[in-house]
Amino acid sequence: MNVVKKLFKAREISSFLCLLAMFLLVGLVNPSFLKPQNIMLCFNGSIVYILIAVGMAFVILTGEIDCSIGAQLGLAAAVCATFLKNEAPWGVAILLALLVGLVCGTINGFGVTVLHIPSIIMTLGTNGIYRGLIYVYTQGKWVENLPAGFKGLAQTNIFGNLCWFFVMDLVIMLLVFLYLRKTRHGKRFAAVGDNEMGADLIGIPVARTKMLAFIICGAFSALGAVLYVSRVGFVTAISGNGYEMKAIAACVIGGISLSGGVGTVAGATIGGIIMASISRLLVFLKISSDYDNTITGILLIAIVVIDSLAQRRSVEKARRERLAARVTETEGGADHE
Repeated sequence: MNVVKKLFKAREISSFLCLLAMFLLVGLVNPSFLKPQNIMLCFNGSIVYILIAVGMAFVILTGEIDCSIGAQLGLAAAVCATFLKNEAPWGVAILLALLVGLVCGTINGFGVTVLHIPSIIMTLGTNGIYRGLIYVYTQGKWVENLPAGFKGLAQTNIFGNLCWFFVMDLVIMLLVFLYLRKTRHGKRFAAVGDNEMGADLIGIPVARTKMLAFIICGAFSALGAVLYVSRVGFVTAISGNGYEMKAIAACVIGGISLSGGVGTVAGATIGGIIMASISRLLVFLKISSDYDNTITGILLIAIVVIDSLAQRRSVEKARRERLAARVTETEGGADHE
């Protein structure tokens, strides 16, 4: 019974139940949505969102934020697509995209940990820089006519209509989940976000951990860029625009607290699926997909407010418990006298 209670208290379960409720409600309005192929399309559409949400999770767990992940994705995608168009080996194009992500993440981490610039200011600034570089690099033109074989990777399905990229995402998420939960180094990210001063006192390298979080976030944005190129088949100067809000919303909806230290990449993955599903759900509800960003913003604000209220309630509860314990000790001492 205790295991069941603990399971239902987990933030990931709340996110999963939210996803399930969304699917069922849309299914009640439009039963055709519940066909397996439509569910699979929602999963397949989440492959990029999952990766950037997992990357963003590292940063948010440390109590920071990265508002440039969409621009990082767009820049890495532009580099990858350009080299593919010029018939470079696939491995070279992918490695160059990863290098772009790592460099961008390092720059963000350097600004936050070495220059001590607030992460929201630093990454808003680099967001503009990276976005500008995309325009310069592509000269504002589309990068298209990519190899058919590379574009076909995203169309390769296993288990019926389920894209193999989605399965790959789940494997990556599981490995990251185990790293963060089971290894000493992985636990540092949440420890820094939970209590930065306390983490420093027990010997955790706070600055190095935050730097690593931004670098990992950049790497995952680059991985997402590679999948984006394969799935979409072309890159424009605005590719990845708005993905930063999707990534942040996926993490928050998935149960990761914006104050840091709480949440898992499993929740971020579920949040990524929710973000990818919204536009498709709107189609089956016969509502314009123009409301996609509006709904995402509403969900983000609602979850942040709920999380803030829950944290306040938790603090008040802990304070009352400490006060009750002190009163009991005082009364016990008086009775003894």
